[in-house]
Amino acid sequence: MSIWELLLAFVVVVLMLVALLANVLVLMCFLYSADIRKQVPGLFILNLTFCNLLMAVSSMPLTLAGIIYKSQPGGDQVCQVVGFLETFLTTNSMLSMAALSIDRWIAVVFPLSYHSKMRYRDAALILSYTWLHSASFPIVAASLSWVGFHHLYASCTLYNKRPEDRTQFVIFTGVFHALSFLLSLVVLCFTYLKVLKVARFHCKRIDVITMQTLVLLVDIHPSVRERCLEEQRRRRQRATKKISTFIGTFILCFAPYVITRLVELSSVVHINSHWGIISKCLAYSKAVSDPFVYSLLRHQYKKTWKDIINKILKRSSINSSALAGESQSRNLPQLNE
Repeated sequence: MSIWELLLAFVVVVLMLVALLANVLVLMCFLYSADIRKQVPGLFILNLTFCNLLMAVSSMPLTLAGIIYKSQPGGDQVCQVVGFLETFLTTNSMLSMAALSIDRWIAVVFPLSYHSKMRYRDAALILSYTWLHSASFPIVAASLSWVGFHHLYASCTLYNKRPEDRTQFVIFTGVFHALSFLLSLVVLCFTYLKVLKVARFHCKRIDVITMQTLVLLVDIHPSVRERCLEEQRRRRQRATKKISTFIGTFILCFAPYVITRLVELSSVVHINSHWGIISKCLAYSKAVSDPFVYSLLRHQYKKTWKDIINKILKRSSINSSALAGESQSRNLPQLNE
């Protein structure tokens, strides 16, 4: 193995381990907190977490084996199953992010009617659509034998080995990425930009009230005034940073891989195998960033995780104190003797 292949294999191992750990933490918070389970977005996050976990235990290990052995890991049936799952899970993850953006859009733009427009039944219907949408493309690809080991990405994915099916495969690939990546990106941009518009409007209203208050309070200390102005600046930047993170991570992780898949269809452009694996690793990195972007960095999940840690530490301290008390009671008779 070359130094590049060793480095790429190391990156895949790190992505796999971090994705497993982070998504398991999200799952633990979901199971521990009743408040998180009651919220409708929790269903979308749970679906996204399962997709990331399955990706980490199915597709990533075979890609690692493909990088190391430079050949198809396992038999054809195993590779076809993993390729089917890879296509299904990637599409499902993209649509789950779009569903989360729709939920945020309704909650921010239509706050008074949110509970009537986004109920558990509505969320279940949206998830049913994402599953049907995500399963349709790999089913078609598997029925036409367009799933196999692709050396360019060192993974089991969509792949056409028959030259006579080139035109059909090009059309299928274009439609697949248009209705998965492009559709999800359009939904993300539309909904989050609407959310940003409402957030900026509310920030302006709060800024006007704050400035009026500062003008009336003539005797206010300069440090307090400066803190109020600094909080204004942070408030304006907070929504922009969050929305930029949601859209930016989606584009950064998925766009290089999707563009590479589309460019690959042209026989004119030659794609380096190392870049193919790098673009695949970027797509895998979405399974690492999702738990932090959508869950673990939020206040509710931080609080839940702290409660879990405190409960574990409290239980261990109780057990240790009980063991200490038992050992002391055993030593007392010996001292009396």
